[in-house]
Amino acid sequence: MPIKIIRDFLRLESAGGILLVIAAAIAMVLANSPITHLYDGFLATPVEIRIGEFQIAKPLLLWINDGLMAVFFLLIGLELKREMLEGRLSSYKQLLLPTIAAVGGMVVPAMVYFFLNRGDPVALQGWAIPTATDIAFALGVLSLLGNRVPASLKLFLVTLAILDDVGAIVIIALFYTSDLSGISLTSAAIALLVLFALNLRGVVHMAAYVLVGIVLWVSVLKSGVHATLAGVVLAFAIPLRTKAKNAKPLLVQLEHSLHPWVAYGILPLFAFANSGVSLAGMSLAQAFAPVPLGIALGLFAGKQAGVFVFAWITIKLRLAKLPEGANWWQLYGVALLCGIGFTMSLFIGSLAFDQTAAEYSTVDRLGILMGSVVSAIVGYLVLRYTAHRHG
Repeated sequence: MPIKIIRDFLRLESAGGILLVIAAAIAMVLANSPITHLYDGFLATPVEIRIGEFQIAKPLLLWINDGLMAVFFLLIGLELKREMLEGRLSSYKQLLLPTIAAVGGMVVPAMVYFFLNRGDPVALQGWAIPTATDIAFALGVLSLLGNRVPASLKLFLVTLAILDDVGAIVIIALFYTSDLSGISLTSAAIALLVLFALNLRGVVHMAAYVLVGIVLWVSVLKSGVHATLAGVVLAFAIPLRTKAKNAKPLLVQLEHSLHPWVAYGILPLFAFANSGVSLAGMSLAQAFAPVPLGIALGLFAGKQAGVFVFAWITIKLRLAKLPEGANWWQLYGVALLCGIGFTMSLFIGSLAFDQTAAEYSTVDRLGILMGSVVSAIVGYLVLRYTAHRHG
């Protein structure tokens, strides 16, 4: 079963990566066309849920970023839990190399960004933007190479990206949390206790977890902690074990059910909603100002340096080995692909530069697009012309 799950995952995420590119391209065209007002108006559409005195009123853009992305983080949490209990993250030997590479891939880009923006305290809020890797986009590029890239290297990239997502979750929780509401945090804690009580009691009815999960999401949304973290917490309450013979665990069922919705719907919609950067009136100096330049260089130069150098040191110290069937050039090519930040970078950027730093909310997306596109192209070319076919 684990091998089949990995194959399905790789195939699905690769197709999703292509959709991400298409959605982002459409957003860029619309944002720079005569009908840009329709694009902006669509994202600003007010959506409200009201029950008595209780209400949640947000523009459509924030429903996508706070609501639908919670489902994306739920999927990440499900994958993370399964991998920790049964998969690659349960083995020390398999985990060491991508873990150290992931750490390097987060530390070095943050240092690059910090160096270029060290004199601007507002700009420094975006230090975490170039630390992310977009697993769907990166695997989409790898899929174009077919059997030129060994399966071991694909698994290395998947594991590294999962660990990268864990880092992003920790960063969001620690550094992008606003003023906290004690009442909402209390209700979130109660919902969390109910979820784990359901798990301990062996409850395997999806509806029970969904209903309590919605309460958890609303509580976290109102608490000041970013609502997407509710998805991760919910995931860890979903049971992976089942007493029924020949029955799929609830976690696996939910993971398989969510994959197509996330890969083919939620992530492309998020890319469409957040990639529309208007270039009207933007000068070359603005495009290469410290914030976009720090993000672009952090993704392209910082990511590849951090991932490759940290992995090289680990292998040279004989703490780990090169992925089976791979060579140094291929490892470097994958390190380049890790510079495709896109979805997660856009998401962190939306948290870093909100209403309090609106002047950076456009140029940061430009930096993300520049760094991600260059990383994708150069990474593809390196892998395309330095690899040999496998199997």
